[in-house]
This record gives sequence, structure tokens and C-alpha cells, in this order.
Amino acid sequence: MRVLQLGAFPPPHGGVQTNLVAIRDYLRNHGIPCGVINLTRPLRTSADEVYYPSTGAGVLYLLLRLPADILHLHIGGNLTTRLLLLSLACCVLPGKKVVLTFHSGGFPSSQRGRTLHAKTLAGFTLRRFDAVVVVNPEIGKFMARLGVGPDRTYLIAPRPPKLTPAAKLPQNIEMFYLAHNPVLLTVCSIEPEYDLPLQIEVLGAIRRRWPGAGLAIVGGGRLEAEADLRAKIALLPWAEHVLVAGDLPHPAALSAIEQATIFLRTTWYDGDAISVHEALQLGTPVIATDNGMRPAGARLVPIRDAPALEQAILAELESKRPAGAPAAATPSIDPGEAALRIYEKLLGSGS
Repeated sequence: MRVLQLGAFPPPHGGVQTNLVAIRDYLRNHGIPCGVINLTRPLRTSADEVYYPSTGAGVLYLLLRLPADILHLHIGGNLTTRLLLLSLACCVLPGKKVVLTFHSGGFPSSQRGRTLHAKTLAGFTLRRFDAVVVVNPEIGKFMARLGVGPDRTYLIAPRPPKLTPAAKLPQNIEMFYLAHNPVLLTVCSIEPEYDLPLQIEVLGAIRRRWPGAGLAIVGGGRLEAEADLRAKIALLPWAEHVLVAGDLPHPAALSAIEQATIFLRTTWYDGDAISVHEALQLGTPVIATDNGMRPAGARLVPIRDAPALEQAILAELESKRPAGAPAAATPSIDPGEAALRIYEKLLGSGS
């Protein structure tokens, strides 16, 4: 068996990247070759069977050249026409089984998601896959609405693999943590849908009750968005208490999560965020907007509600919850093992 995955390869370390790497590592540890075609920027030098084509033609060239029995496409974010055309290209290649993991937990309830049905290009395309992996029941219902049969749909909820935080924080974050208590942390892309201005606004209110409070923001995003965010922060009286740390290696991000006082996940729309599971597994309290699919243990607030977020943070800080008590682990199969079972079934080699 040879597997070729297509999707986002880290850095940065988001949920899609974490799942893709977990599958790759599991397969390679079991002697199964697994290459990756990266579909996102920034571009890097291809190495160790990870390829960085700069154009759509480059992606097609690799699909035709690289040997594979299984093509596994990972889609996060919007279901764009470009991704649908890539999906069709994968599905028409002879001699290959094609798997899709659709990671976009919030997409079915989005404006575009609600308009799609079985007779759209999306419905036609998604029915071409040999197997479709969904990460929550809502996406499963969405796939059924588009005509994807239950015999080809697999629900595999994302769970972080065994977490190994870095032994030491990066220096800029370590200094920030030493200078602030409590530390609020968010790990996300610097994009509008993560509602970072809401967290920054609420920090000012929190500091009236907790003068030592600081907010650390870990993650990458569009350079323009990051520059704009920094400019807005610089105008605030509490600007020195907000750290925009940029993207970090995954172990360092885990260490930042583990040592934070509270982990924040405020989004306009969202799926079953892997970072929320990681924070709970590491014992860090989580406050997140209620999207209908948060794991047990997270404290939930309405979307775009600054007073509710402020009250939730204050309640968490004033609670007597013991620090460092990890949430109960949710039994789940390793994502690589789950993927391998699907591959073996498609190739007729499973038990």
C-alpha cells in the first residue's frame, strides 16, 4: 500500500495539519509509505516526500507522477470551486481509491453551506469519493443532504494524539508569562472569524479586577491581518499586556497552552477545534463560544458577546477549580489507525 495525502502541512499547526501528520506518522511507523502534497502557503523546499507545488498544474503533475493506491484529500475552511475541481481530478484518476476528510465543522451552518444540495457541483463531486470522513454528526447530515451514502461515510471525531509539550517556552512567551498573572491564551489563525478584537477588548475589563492579567495570541495568518491587528493593539492603554507571538512549533504551542491560566476560543463559526481538546487534555480551563459541538468541560459563551466573555473569565478566575487537573480522556481511536482501517477496507485487505 502507498498513500498520498493532499492538504495543509505544518507549520502552522492547526487541526487539519495535526490530523494529516498523525496519519502520516502512524502509517510510516507501520512501514507504509505516505507522501504529502501541500496545498497551502507558505511554499517550502520539497523534502522527505512532502511536496510544495506552486500552481494547480504542479499539483496535477504530482498526482500523475507519484505512485499511490490511496489518495486522501483533507479540506478545511470553505468548499471552494478550486477544491471541488481538485477533488474531481483525484476521483477520475484510474487505479486509485480516493478518501476525503472534511474538517470544516462550521461549514454546514454557514451561508454557503446552507445553499448546497445534491444537485449542485458540490453534491456531484462529493459523491465521487470512495470514502468520506466527517468529524462531527452535523457534517454527516450535510453529506447525506448532498447524497453521499451512509455506506461511504465515516464519523471520526478529532482527538489529539498523545501530547508532548516542549520542556521550555520560547523566550518571548516565557518573559510574558513571568510578567503576567493570570495569562489568557488563544491559539488560532489571525483571521477575522476568530474574533481576536473581542478578546483584546475584554482584557481591558479583566485588568480592572485582575491588574496582572495579560493576553497571549499564538498563531499565524495573513500578513496584512497581523499588521492591522498589531496597529489596533498599539492604540490601546493596555497594549503592553497583549502579546502577538506568531506561529510556534507544535510542542511549544502545547507548552504555552499547558502553562496558561485560561485558554480562549472565540469564533464567529467553528468546528470541533482540536486546540480545545488539547487544552482540556492538558488541564487548562477552556472558555469557548457555543457552536453546539464543544467537548464536555469547556465553559461556553454566546458568539460576539463581550459581557458574557468577561463574566465567564472572571467566574473561572474566581472559581476554586484545582489548577492542572486534566479533563477526563474521551476514548477514541488513533486517527492513523482509523484511516488505515478505511484504506484496507477500500483495497480489500482489511479483516
